[in-house]
Amino acid sequence: MKPEDLYAGFVHLHILYHTSKGPIFGLWIVEELARHGYQMSPGTLYPALHRLEHAGYLTSQRQLVQGHFRRVYSITPTGLEILVQAKDKVRELFGELFERSHA
Repeated sequence: MKPEDLYAGFVHLHILYHTSKGPIFGLWIVEELARHGYQMSPGTLYPALHRLEHAGYLTSQRQLVQGHFRRVYSITPTGLEILVQAKDKVRELFGELFERSHA
């Protein structure tokens, strides 16, 4: 298993988190993920966005911006529910990884 395989879940959580704050588009999220150390090509990112959309966690629409169409993604109510559940699981994992002392 490659590290990227493990990080895929983190990328999905980043996407859900940022769409919970407002609509996003592909280039913006590529740049945002890069700030966090994830180097993603559009060929990797767009399938992830499509999977989240197919699962019902995101919706998308074409938007005209400066004479060009771009696909803009927004979180759904189901996506928000999943994000809340994921936050609880991440908090629990964080506790196991960092907060509890090991003998």
